[in-house]
Amino acid sequence: MAPARKPRGGDAWAELPREELLDLRIRDLGVRLEGTWVEECIEELYGELEGRELVLRPHCWLSSEWFSPSGIPGIGIPFYLAHPRLMRLERSMMLEVEGGTRADCLRILRHETGHAIQHGYNLHRRRMWRELFGSSATPYPDSYRPNPASHNYVQHLRLYYAQSHPDEDFAETFAVWLGPRATWQRRYEGWRALDKLQYVDALMAEIAGVRPTRLTRTRIEPVSEITTTLRAHYEAKRAQYAVDFPTTYDRELRKVFSDAPNHAGRELASAFIQRHRTEIRRTVARWTGEYEFALDQLLRDMIGRCRELKLRVGGPQRQVLLDFAGMLAVSTVHFLYSRRMSIAV
Repeated sequence: MAPARKPRGGDAWAELPREELLDLRIRDLGVRLEGTWVEECIEELYGELEGRELVLRPHCWLSSEWFSPSGIPGIGIPFYLAHPRLMRLERSMMLEVEGGTRADCLRILRHETGHAIQHGYNLHRRRMWRELFGSSATPYPDSYRPNPASHNYVQHLRLYYAQSHPDEDFAETFAVWLGPRATWQRRYEGWRALDKLQYVDALMAEIAGVRPTRLTRTRIEPVSEITTTLRAHYEAKRAQYAVDFPTTYDRELRKVFSDAPNHAGRELASAFIQRHRTEIRRTVARWTGEYEFALDQLLRDMIGRCRELKLRVGGPQRQVLLDFAGMLAVSTVHFLYSRRMSIAV
């Protein structure tokens, strides 16, 4: 393995080609939260908490990913959000930037604040909390099986994340409750999730103005201590987000594309999918909540299978595009419901 490169002064590393940039250690990038657009998002979050008269202000630091450590009322934020060059690298490696817009960043910050509030006030020790959300001591699973049709949970972050663990259920419920111009009373009317939201509403009113019992400012895995190179970081991250989708798509593909002799002169289905790959991936990711990186792997497999089957575009291109995106979305949702999937923690 090649030795880690030392960066040039300041953020001159931002001008490096991708392959050279990947050989830098994360700690040597020297990125900071201060002065970034993310810091502005944090201040907006603090304003929302002040508006609800909540005392706790989660301390935030740059780290390898989004997380709130158990027992610590703070939030780790992925380092790539602190510099536009690193956000471009994240997109090139993972096809998207989690938290990369102001709206998405605030959405995740509210979720992580739910964890911080839970930790700061030991809310999981309350009997009613356990009755509604479950035991916080439940081990985090390596995988979980979400039910997209369930009304027992709010829907905030992608992949029905509230269903993965009691702590995530609470954090997601808190995030929905905290959101500005919240319409959760109407949105979740008739859902069991409404009971949880009403409980959180009463619970937050109870602790309004009350100092948390835990005030530690500990930072776990701060960016200044991460000696991993960007290359190793992304190798691990890409492996984590890899999903083993079903490998038999022939029946579905033949419904959308054609192998009829009279279509032999039409565009190859493999070339068609490749040409629209980005549009399809982003559209289906928006419909299903699946990560674009995982969908791209599935598209790669389907392109290969279309090539082997010599399928072609038999109908109007726009209709075929819609049919294929719909088929991919249905296959993805079926996979989420019927198969075990890896949790992005």
